[in-house]
Amino acid sequence: MAEYSTIARPYATALFDAVLASSGNLQSTAEVLYSMAQVIEMDDMRQALSDPRFNDEQREDLIKDALEGVNLDQHVLNLLSILIANDRLLAMPEIASQFQRFKDKSQGIAQAEIVSAFPLSDEQVTELVGLLEPKFNLKLQPHVSVDNSLIGGVRVVVGDYVLDTSVRAQLNRMRDALVA
Repeated sequence: MAEYSTIARPYATALFDAVLASSGNLQSTAEVLYSMAQVIEMDDMRQALSDPRFNDEQREDLIKDALEGVNLDQHVLNLLSILIANDRLLAMPEIASQFQRFKDKSQGIAQAEIVSAFPLSDEQVTELVGLLEPKFNLKLQPHVSVDNSLIGGVRVVVGDYVLDTSVRAQLNRMRDALVA
């Protein structure tokens, strides 16, 4: 949602800068944010957090209890308090996503969504990633899925860039050329 994206950006940026400045562990913070986002997205938790009978401290305790066993550092606790005080908890999944992108960018990594018409072997994925990494000048972390509707070929999404070599895309381009 565009609204949550706009709301989340300053929070994710501030948290990223704070963790980086304190020489904190970006990976563990990203993992904690992901866990927190999953908890907040649960229907029961959303209902409880929106219950007007709970005050801010009780909401914070509720989330901390749900994350029992997860190491919440001071930066994350500060973020949680601020989000609760500003009634922005529902932006947490987008904050976690943006924080992950900032972390990846700082480490020269990009997420690659690879969709294939057929299951790919580990060797095929490694070969494909090996061909794409020089093009993007980044280390790619592949996330592979299968979509039979592609008919053949692959579709790769890295950030805003889409490389679609699927048969379905080629057929669509041919159709568009014939109609024009």
